[in-house]
Amino acid sequence: MLSFAAAMSAFALVAQAAPPGPAGEEKPVKVTKEMIGAGIVSSGVKTPAPPRVTGSHDKPVPAWSGPLPYPIVIADRRNNRLIEVAPDKRIVWEMPSPDLSYYRGNDDVFFSPDGNSLMVNEEDNYDIHIIDYAEKNITWTYGLPDHKGSAPDRFNFPDDAHILPDGTVMVADIRNCRILFIDKEKNEVKEQWGQPGVCKHDPPRFVDLPNGVTPLDNGDILITEIRGSWLTRITRAGKVVWSAQIPHVQYPSDAYPTKDGQVIMADYSKPGRVVIFDPVTKKNTWEYVEKSGEKMLNHPSLALELPNGNVILNDDWRNRVLVLDRKTKQIVWQYGITDKAGHVPGMLFYPDGMDIDIFHDWKAVLGVK
Repeated sequence: MLSFAAAMSAFALVAQAAPPGPAGEEKPVKVTKEMIGAGIVSSGVKTPAPPRVTGSHDKPVPAWSGPLPYPIVIADRRNNRLIEVAPDKRIVWEMPSPDLSYYRGNDDVFFSPDGNSLMVNEEDNYDIHIIDYAEKNITWTYGLPDHKGSAPDRFNFPDDAHILPDGTVMVADIRNCRILFIDKEKNEVKEQWGQPGVCKHDPPRFVDLPNGVTPLDNGDILITEIRGSWLTRITRAGKVVWSAQIPHVQYPSDAYPTKDGQVIMADYSKPGRVVIFDPVTKKNTWEYVEKSGEKMLNHPSLALELPNGNVILNDDWRNRVLVLDRKTKQIVWQYGITDKAGHVPGMLFYPDGMDIDIFHDWKAVLGVK
């Protein structure tokens, strides 16, 4: 059962979820100062040439010692850049926005299955991009910057995009209440779950404000729906494996699998929360929440289980990325200065997404033992 506050939050989103007009119609979006953020910025660090891909999901590159075993790529949203930080907090890779007119407000970032590309979505720029990791350039874009719509080639707050193993791009189009599967070679939608203007929980026929679509190793997909805190595992053919409402979560954000078959997700609220949910028992087996102080989370939007069992998350509104010890629930690693925004080394500005770099052996490049 949703709390009153969560219900009101969801209602506010639903009010924005109606399609902008007949199919094909689009509306220009007024760009605000908040959306521009810090503009085009860089840390100023001269980074080495990135190593070639030598790792994979089955055979990752050698891990680092300590609480964070691999570098992480961060979507530093209001700095309009992608930045990769090593476990020792060195900046090893960075891509500032090449032009704010078509690259602004990167929200999530995920490696392609082969590690050569990065998939980026921009909610309030209404487009998605593929970036060549080695060359640091945009190789593909879908959607029209600063224009929202409900036609097949337009978005209304696109979130959580991924490149699937067959090359298909999958993206949750939140306020259009749909999930799109896009053929990036033909630049066309090959399949759609949900329908603009029909926001209710009945996947795959209808979805209710989906803000997370996560591909699993066997091809199944985890769908996170905001209203009702629904989490659904569904096959690529559209058959529901299981569906459940997540306890204690007001605003579910981007569910991901854990290695023991459970699911971890962030609660995009204040105070924020991270939960691990068992789809068999339909109960939370682990929770992190603090109501005040340094350990409190303020709108965390993504949590992942690290290979060593620790939990990493981006604490968006407190401008930091954290690693939690799963047993003690203590903060054991942090990048960013709590409650302070900036772009110089050691600082972030609304970090809204991240992924773990198991593909590139930065440890060897930096000479770390």
